[in-house]
Amino acid sequence: MSRFQADFADRCAVIGIGESDYARYGGITDRSEFELCCDAVTRAAADAGIELDQIDGFCSFANERQEPVNIQQTLGIPELRFSNIVWGAGGGGASASVMNAALALHAGICRYVVVYRSLCQGQFERFGRYRSRPWGGAWMAPFGLMAPSHMVALTFRRYLHECGVSADHLGHIAVTFREHARRNPRAVLRDKPLTLDSHRASRMIADPFRAYDCCLETDGACALILTTRERARDARAKPVRLLAAAQASGPGWGQGPMGSHNMPLEDYASTNSKLLGKAVFGMAGLTPADLDVAQVYDAFTGVVTMALEDFGICGKGEAPAFIEAGGLRWPDGGLPCNTAGGMLSDSYLQGLNLVVEAVRQIRGDSCNQVSNAQTCLVTSGGANAHKSALILARD
Repeated sequence: MSRFQADFADRCAVIGIGESDYARYGGITDRSEFELCCDAVTRAAADAGIELDQIDGFCSFANERQEPVNIQQTLGIPELRFSNIVWGAGGGGASASVMNAALALHAGICRYVVVYRSLCQGQFERFGRYRSRPWGGAWMAPFGLMAPSHMVALTFRRYLHECGVSADHLGHIAVTFREHARRNPRAVLRDKPLTLDSHRASRMIADPFRAYDCCLETDGACALILTTRERARDARAKPVRLLAAAQASGPGWGQGPMGSHNMPLEDYASTNSKLLGKAVFGMAGLTPADLDVAQVYDAFTGVVTMALEDFGICGKGEAPAFIEAGGLRWPDGGLPCNTAGGMLSDSYLQGLNLVVEAVRQIRGDSCNQVSNAQTCLVTSGGANAHKSALILARD
């Protein structure tokens, strides 16, 4: 570990989290996406016990529409010293936006940085829909890859072929995360039970993904406040240490399944996270066996399967058996995962809501609290371009 990495790991903490109401796409009509964003930022500052005018940095990712200067003016924030957005990558930039906030703090540019994501698919567009001109355009459309489910299904189908396993375990992922969401008062699908039989009976979207293998499309916003660990001692909420953060992409991956779809065959059946796993665990000085809980990007159930192996939690081809044995289930699984319901059953904020739940786990106030949780992995992205990840730890 370099000296920079050691300093980075020791200097930053999450001190506040905030969420707006969540609803299925089109479910929020009385407030704009911008209002939801400001609501989440305001709640995060209140949770941290700081005044809004103490915020001086803003970070986000992907296609965020709410510009920092507009949030600054609306919330009466006097000084903006840093603003940053992660290029492209869709949900792959969620953890990277937290990393960028920490880098600004580490450099002494800011005192309090807010990381946020606002997304009202009902007011703008549905990311998961069929598109007549899909991402990737001329690369993708001639082959019928017109929606994200089509694109990602190909990588997972290759995984099943290489490992000689069936897709039967996917229902266990969907049902487990729905069980977690049922105990989460904020989850969009908290009142909708799901069984293995109903999963098997759901319509096929893109073989082998069925309807319940695909994430939600929702309206809402969430935010986090970061500062230095020294300042974090005065925060209202229990600080959560940012133990490690990394961003990476493997050779030849390019834009991945949702852009060019010409990844190298040896890494095709993956989430492009093998280098990322080595980087984030190396920075933390941990191994996958040291994790207490995880929040794994779950745009599709098959992404979870491949990510478990990319990050070394399971060996090649071993994730399906681990999943079927209840390995992801709270409270008794080997590694409880997506404990608020994930993007499959809680909400879809392109993965930043997974970071919010990781903070709750380390604080000790999750709806499905892992006993004495000390470390939590967050993975961001499952298909589009580069990926990022965090490890949060008790301070």
